[in-house]
Amino acid sequence: MNTNVTMTMTMSSLDQQLINEYQKGLPVTSRPYLDMAKRLNVTEKEVIESLDRLSKAGVLSRVGPVFNHKKAGASVLAAMAVPEDQMQAIAEVVNAFDGVNHNYAREHEFNLWFVVTAPDHAQLDITISEIEQESGYPVMSLPMVKSYYIDLGFKINWDN
Repeated sequence: MNTNVTMTMTMSSLDQQLINEYQKGLPVTSRPYLDMAKRLNVTEKEVIESLDRLSKAGVLSRVGPVFNHKKAGASVLAAMAVPEDQMQAIAEVVNAFDGVNHNYAREHEFNLWFVVTAPDHAQLDITISEIEQESGYPVMSLPMVKSYYIDLGFKINWDN
């Protein structure tokens, strides 16, 4: 789970447990929310409602697994130079593609950055081409030369 806890909101004990326990180790099963619920002694519906509330409040930006792209297919970091007044509309076009994640804005000529994943390099090239066609802007592809693992899970002390 990607979290953004900069906003002020009252969080329930369940909200806090979900954030602390599932930044890593999200169950990869047919019913992950049910598995989470069983572990936390709540109902599946409560887990889904909590995650939905946290997402709508902007506390969570994403709920889902992160895969080792080298084992799961092909991926590339991509960037686009988009006029500021079109950023939201173009970001929505880019986000509509199933293989796109980690989409974010940057203060730079290339101001829209995202990761594209696909089952193989041929499909990756097709997806990038389709993004260019639908957005009307070229995509700069930046293939990974060397990978680094950075563990971004943070245990939050809720007592402060």
